[in-house]
Amino acid sequence: MAEQPARAWRLVLEHIERDLLDGRLGPGDRLPSERDLATDLGVGRSSVREAFRVLEVMGLIRTATGSGPQSGAIVIATPTGGMSALLRLQVAAQGFPLDDVVRTRLVLEDAVVAALAGASDRDTARARELLEAMDAPGLAPSEFLALDAQLHLSLAEASGNTVIAAMMAGLRSSIESYVQAGVAVIPDWESMAARLRAEHRALVAAIEAGDVDAARARVHSHITGYYTSTGLTRDIPSPN
Repeated sequence: MAEQPARAWRLVLEHIERDLLDGRLGPGDRLPSERDLATDLGVGRSSVREAFRVLEVMGLIRTATGSGPQSGAIVIATPTGGMSALLRLQVAAQGFPLDDVVRTRLVLEDAVVAALAGASDRDTARARELLEAMDAPGLAPSEFLALDAQLHLSLAEASGNTVIAAMMAGLRSSIESYVQAGVAVIPDWESMAARLRAEHRALVAAIEAGDVDAARARVHSHITGYYTSTGLTRDIPSPN
């Protein structure tokens, strides 16, 4: 008997998934009410609520109480939040080895900088703003590394690939605690910060110059350099 609720809320998820795949639902659309879904699918309203909670955590819907135009469950399709939560929990539970997460990040960032450097229209305005922000005196390591994360994400977003941008956000979120903890083993943070600033500027300059090979080499050495210097990962060979 204990397995019945689990089967019931999965039935609701499968029903909503079919509606999304068939185009009956899309971003901005409101899902049927809990009562209507429960009646149509022959499940309890508690099962519908459980399915809604899962979809909200996954970043696919937003729910709000009331009777206005923004009430109920509305499809928003923003997978970044759900992907970040999934990857963060998997890394914390050692479901995904940190080395594998970093290697995956390298694959994604390689694609990002290659696409940006190879494009005719390279939007690096946001990246330049973040470079300036990282030059501010007195930044704490946590503040600097938060700006570092935003810089890399801004490049992913500028590449125009929304899937890569969502995956990048998830990967960076999943290893954020490791990156922050790495500061403790760096004997001279100011020297490390200066090195990272120089690497960031060289990377953005290579992108703006349209030098795909240089951009790929610089993003790889930049990422692996920090992780290996803090002992978080083993040395990872450069791509061919």
